[in-house]
Amino acid sequence: MASSITKRQLKEMPVIPYEKVREHIKTGNIFFSSGSYAFSGVIQKLTKSTWSHVAVVYKDEELGRIMVLEAEPYVGIRLIPVSKYLRNYKDKNRPYKGQIAIAKFNIDVPKEKLNRGISFGLDELARPYDNFEIVRIMMRILFHISRREKNRNYICSELVRDVFAKAGIIMQYKDTYISPDNIWRDERVELKYRIL
Repeated sequence: MASSITKRQLKEMPVIPYEKVREHIKTGNIFFSSGSYAFSGVIQKLTKSTWSHVAVVYKDEELGRIMVLEAEPYVGIRLIPVSKYLRNYKDKNRPYKGQIAIAKFNIDVPKEKLNRGISFGLDELARPYDNFEIVRIMMRILFHISRREKNRNYICSELVRDVFAKAGIIMQYKDTYISPDNIWRDERVELKYRIL
């Protein structure tokens, strides 16, 4: 498991320039972010976590691009270059406001299985974000309701869970929902770099 980490500890970790680690980042790495935005704060408070977002890295070797496959509020499932997070987040000519870390599973996953998971995620592109799931999670936390409504829309951690499930990696978590922190706490996940 990636070690528990506070927001302060994360901010104190050295940032390794993206250009120095870019060639070592691989498809199937896990992209974690700890945002300093209002919506990020809600996620962090609800889940009592440093992390507000999680995505899966997809590296296109032929084009030399490193992308994140993510479920983004009000946007849905998309593929976005990591460089957008680092230099021009939301087309505002400034980086993402927060911290970003790259992690990986410390187990070998055959390439064909990993490709199956990534292909599943790519097939889901443009599927809507589950904007109401955050409210449902809050209600489950506050009122200890364990029922989960199943639908085809995603929040970020559900997409990551399902991509890895298609690759044969089943995540275990105790809550009635999966959060970025549940993925971070998986005993097979290990931190590689902080890039922002």
